[in-house]
Amino acid sequence: MIEVMRLHKVDFKYNDTPILKEISCVIRPGELIHIIGPNGGGKTTLLKLLMGFLEPSSGSIRIMGKPPEKMRKKMAYVPQIFPFDRLFPISVMEVVLSGRLSTLRWHGRYRQEDKEIAIECLKEVDLLEFKDQAMGSLSGGQLQRALIARALATQPQILILDEPTSCIDFKAQLEIDSILKRLKRRMTILMVTHDLDHIGKDSDRVFCVHGKLYELKPEEVCQHFSMGLYQKPTKPSVFEEVMK
Repeated sequence: MIEVMRLHKVDFKYNDTPILKEISCVIRPGELIHIIGPNGGGKTTLLKLLMGFLEPSSGSIRIMGKPPEKMRKKMAYVPQIFPFDRLFPISVMEVVLSGRLSTLRWHGRYRQEDKEIAIECLKEVDLLEFKDQAMGSLSGGQLQRALIARALATQPQILILDEPTSCIDFKAQLEIDSILKRLKRRMTILMVTHDLDHIGKDSDRVFCVHGKLYELKPEEVCQHFSMGLYQKPTKPSVFEEVMK
């Protein structure tokens, strides 16, 4: 079976406090996987492990057969919060171009190819008309789409998003959902979310991270989770384990 990521019995502790235990899973090319779970359950820790910013206490992680720290250029990350000075004079185009920094030559100038890639990424997120606009003038949803475009400019094989639809309105959430639907199959997408209304037919699998990792089908996710309760709903055989 072709795989992009493999985790085998991964444990992680902060000092002596267990955060994740016996995490094992295989992620295949082109999958869209939503990651859910309570605050403090280990979702962000899992992302940091996948990107090689943390090392497991035990177990192994392989990204395309190699350790995560050697495969960072194949991955792009969109953070949940992007603090910046809205008065800083930087355009949307300049922000997206910053996704090409790792490819710059010694003289530090963007090539025409870099600019063309940035333009295509802006088209991908429906922001081309805003390319010369100040980044600080964008709405919350537009800002998040600009950050997705910057991530796409790295030309990743794996796109990792940490709650990209939080703190934006419903229309903006739908726009991001549409973008991810278009990107699906072209790359592997892992998305942390608390908004379970957006988990549906476009999701391949759902990972519930609550100390351990529990794999669910999208249709197994009930509204108990969207209320943040994480308590037993209709499938005790699955969800009783989650609450242990």
